[in-house]
Amino acid sequence: MARTILVVEDETTLRETLVDALEVEGFRVVSAADGRAALARFRAEQPDLVLLDLMLPELSGIEVCRIIRAESGVPIVMLTAKDSELDKVVGLELGADDYVTKPFSIRELSARIRALFRRSEQIAAPDTTLPSLVELGRVQVDLAGHRLLRDGNPVAIKPKAFELLAFLLRHPGQAFTRDQLLEHVWGYDYAGETRTVDVHVHWLRSTLEDDASSPQFIHTVRGVGYVFRRPTEVATRRPRRAPPRR
Repeated sequence: MARTILVVEDETTLRETLVDALEVEGFRVVSAADGRAALARFRAEQPDLVLLDLMLPELSGIEVCRIIRAESGVPIVMLTAKDSELDKVVGLELGADDYVTKPFSIRELSARIRALFRRSEQIAAPDTTLPSLVELGRVQVDLAGHRLLRDGNPVAIKPKAFELLAFLLRHPGQAFTRDQLLEHVWGYDYAGETRTVDVHVHWLRSTLEDDASSPQFIHTVRGVGYVFRRPTEVATRRPRRAPPRR
């Protein structure tokens, strides 16, 4: 069955071009021209991926991204004419999985869409190297269910933050640069956007750690990047006091 893509773009010519081109690529495509219509179409169609313009009438793309991400882990690709780091990072911080700056080629867009679908399939595939439920202190990582629990209660987490955690769990003790993490988790090179890794690590630490300023699980390796390590459990015994002299 063909995957469904929701195209949200207010510029009529570009929207129709994207719909036609993606249909030729074999996707089922639905579309919306403003933010409110996008949310209605998203809830009605339950697409497999959303192409979301940043500048939209009714509701901005940023707001639509925030609402969709609160409801679903579906991949979101932001379409933006703004070529600034701030706009890209804001979209990524809200949970977008990728961004494409206009003008872009259909070939590039299609390649990124397929890369995201491959990443989704890899995350969904069972991992035989780890148990389905990983205990990290008070937090349980449900790899099979793609969720976090704290003391047995579900904890909200952005999809990419979970994927980053799952990747680090699969490679304990191995330090990765930010560029390597972007490549492995996001699926390609975010040239100049390594700050997004720091943002996601900050989210994870605030969730996993009792004291995020003194992390026990995700450690910073100065001059390199990040590494996952379990706390070393050292049994400390207090020395016995000598009996008082009589």
